[in-house]
Amino acid sequence: MTADGPGNRTQPETRTEYYDDPHAPEPNSMVVAASAVVTDGQGRILLQRRRDSGLWALPGGGMELGDSLPGAAVREVKEETGFDVEITGLVGTYTDPRHVIAYGDGEVRRQFNVCFTARITGGEPAVSEESTELRFVRPDELDALPMHHTQRLRLRHFLERRSAPYLG
Repeated sequence: MTADGPGNRTQPETRTEYYDDPHAPEPNSMVVAASAVVTDGQGRILLQRRRDSGLWALPGGGMELGDSLPGAAVREVKEETGFDVEITGLVGTYTDPRHVIAYGDGEVRRQFNVCFTARITGGEPAVSEESTELRFVRPDELDALPMHHTQRLRLRHFLERRSAPYLG
């Protein structure tokens, strides 16, 4: 990754997520991002423990100018976990303006995230500079993990096996 724009960081920084918090700082950027619910053959979900917050999260990140949105999800999963994936569906769109992410460098991001489903097609697990641990988690283990509300929402929508994607 390069350090030439919002969302492109060469080293992890501190990250604080706010949701519906009147004390949250005002956003100064908006980033289009993609994430993916990647499952294995046993129905477990691939999560990473973020280095910048210590929280568990789905792999994902900002879209680059040369990406399609599904391509951004595929690239981010590879960068953050070492796995090659194929997009298989759409969980939903997550654009709630009450969700703000503040970084140590002064960026305060309002995120526009599209969450896909994906299956592994290759690769080997590899912890990236953005995470401290990777784990495949059974759905009944999710509640015990420290995780931001917005990640739980995406996972809940995935597990509900909705007939249509969430639009929010």
